[in-house]
Formats: sequence, structure tokens, C-alpha cells
Amino acid sequence: MDINAFYKKIKEFIPESQVLINEPMKNHTSFRIGGPADILIMPSKTDHIKIIMDMCKQWDMPIYIMGNGSNLLVRDGGMRGVVVKLADKFSNAEVCEGCIKAQSGILMSKLSRIALQNSLSGLEFACGIPGTLGGAVTMNAGAYGGEMKDIVENVEVLDREGNIYTISRDGLDYGYRTSIIQKNQLIALNVCTKLYPDDYSAIKDKMDDLTRRRRQKQPLSYPSAGSVFKRPPGYYAGKLIQDVGLKGARIGDAQVSEMHAGFIINLGNATAKDVIDLIHLIQDRVYEEFGVEMYPELRIVGEE
Repeated sequence: MDINAFYKKIKEFIPESQVLINEPMKNHTSFRIGGPADILIMPSKTDHIKIIMDMCKQWDMPIYIMGNGSNLLVRDGGMRGVVVKLADKFSNAEVCEGCIKAQSGILMSKLSRIALQNSLSGLEFACGIPGTLGGAVTMNAGAYGGEMKDIVENVEVLDREGNIYTISRDGLDYGYRTSIIQKNQLIALNVCTKLYPDDYSAIKDKMDDLTRRRRQKQPLSYPSAGSVFKRPPGYYAGKLIQDVGLKGARIGDAQVSEMHAGFIINLGNATAKDVIDLIHLIQDRVYEEFGVEMYPELRIVGEE
């Protein structure tokens, strides 16, 4: 795996400013944690993504697709091969007849603002989701009673063989924090969200209310990856963690938030190992006391 040769070659097709070598992943995750990626590429066109995939296949190079890193914990050893970041450089959007068609790298917060500006309702629940549209449709993200399955009309995807096709709402096989996109390791490229006209002030009032509630309940002043665990059937993850006495528990600079026990925060210099050790502590304690399995919602990738 000749990283330098690959780096030199890929720059023939993608602007050099969009290709970074030995790039610290802590600069690209909301946790502000993570060792270096061999190569990180931030494509701005679908053609770029296809070129990257073709080259990685030819060079037998590992490839990982990410959004803006809001639900990602990168281990301290970093990531080998190529990391493709679909974020702000892949984030165009257009409004047409009650729909918003957008590239998958657009932030959910930005998408919800576009909906507001056009007096379109349906995306209010997403105004505080920190991730990208691609990540949201892949994992059926949700908050405050809304989920992506409620508004997604169709998704244009790229498979690992380089084929591009569109999946309609009925074919997305949405479930709790999962979809056919996730199950089949597809890459979301473009998404059409179906919304409906409503009064601008009513939409804004709802978004403002949800933003206030989020600020009151979530530790937004510290780096984190949002809710660490999926909700166990019949329980709330944060309450289970609180009930076993781990609210405020700390390993290194990783801490269970004292504001919301469902969050692990980075107090400044947390390592991925700190966070993973704290996750294991929570899982063990909750299982010992309640017999409930706790499964992480965040993705843990990379090498130790």
C-alpha cells in the first residue's frame, strides 16, 4: 500500500486542496478525537467519488466513507487507506414544488433552515441534528418524535461496484437507526425530501422551541458524538446509566455528562481509548444491574 504514490496519482483528478495526507481525524470529528488518516479526500462532485472508488479498487486500498464526523469515534491509531469525507464541499441544495433535493454532504441544520426560508414544514425535528443528510438517511436519524423515514421521498445511491441508482421511499427498508443503505453499505449521493407548505412563523416557533429544549438538556459546550447508545427496548439509555450511578463518571478526559447521562463528552484531551473504556464500563454495569444489553449508536473505526 504505497500511500505517497496514491496521493500523487489522485491529485491528477481531484484538486490538491481537497486531498490531505496523514491528516489528524480529530480535526474532522465532533468528538475532537482520532489519530491520522493516511489520506483524506473531500470530493465536490459525484465523478470524484467514482474516481476515488475505482482507484481504491485498482490499488487495493481500503476506503471509508464519512459525513462530517458527528457520530464517529476514530481510534487513536488512526485510519489506514483512504477516508472520503462527504460534507460541506458536497452540499448543494435546490427547492422545487414542496421538495428539497440536496447532496448528501449538507448539514441537517442547514437543510432545516432552507426549509424554513421557503415556509416548508417537516424538517423541524432535524434543526438540532449535528450530522449530514447522508448520515441521517443512512441511519434513519430522528429526534423529538420525527425521523427521516417520515420525509424522505427517494435517495440516489452509489454501490461498491460503481453503479448509481435511485431507491424510493418504499425500498429504503427503514427501521430504528437503520436502512437498506446501511445494510448494503451503499453511499448516499443525493436525497429528495418531501415537505409541505406551512406558515413561516409556526415553523420558526417550533424550531426555536426544539433548539431551546436541546440547549437545556444536552451538553453542547463540550465535544461529543451525541447519544452514545441506541435506546434499549423498553428503556432509556441515559436513565439506565444514571440509575447505575455512572452520571459524571470519568476515565481520563472522557466523562459521562452530568447534564445528560446518554452523552460522553471530551473534557479536553480525551483519547479514543478513554471513551471506549468508559463505554465498556457502562455496558458492564448496566448489564450487571439490569440485565440490559447496551449497543453503541456511534461508529467506532480505525486502529488502536
